[in-house]
Amino acid sequence: MNLYLNIIQIIISITLIVIILIQVKGEGGGAFFGGGAGVARTRRGLERTLFNLTIVLSAIFLLISLLSAILTSQG
Repeated sequence: MNLYLNIIQIIISITLIVIILIQVKGEGGGAFFGGGAGVARTRRGLERTLFNLTIVLSAIFLLISLLSAILTSQG
């Protein structure tokens, strides 16, 4: 079971990396290096979907990590 959780974690982490890089690319190259404009604006369309997907995948990754840690400590 722990092997399956590890595989799922790897898949989710790679997906998160790709989604975050897509979001940074949409912001412009300067934001990647810390030079964001700092202008507040609303997210719409695909940008909002990617943002929400990032939050959901992060929460799933956290839960799977906790479950994996609990299963590893039990035996």
